[in-house]
Amino acid sequence: MSRVCELTGKGPMTGHNVSHANNKTKRRFLPNLNDVTLQSETLGRGVKLRISASALRSVDHRGGLDKFLDKAKDAELSATALKVKKEIAKARAAQA
Repeated sequence: MSRVCELTGKGPMTGHNVSHANNKTKRRFLPNLNDVTLQSETLGRGVKLRISASALRSVDHRGGLDKFLDKAKDAELSATALKVKKEIAKARAAQA
């Protein structure tokens, strides 16, 4: 499993551990990823995703998975999230 958020594309970053003597050693900063099931109002079912904690707060802030995916850029989304976004768009077109 790659350590990349499926909604925001946030992945590992690199940096240094810095000691009191200012010695620097390489390290990785990993995103805080969680396996969650988010409910889609349009599809009427849950979608399992591996997203960061900050992305989960962003989904709540925007008002749910459907609204978050509407504003999300396709380049940042994973294949699973992109597929869900297209399913939601198709379901909305069928309702209208």
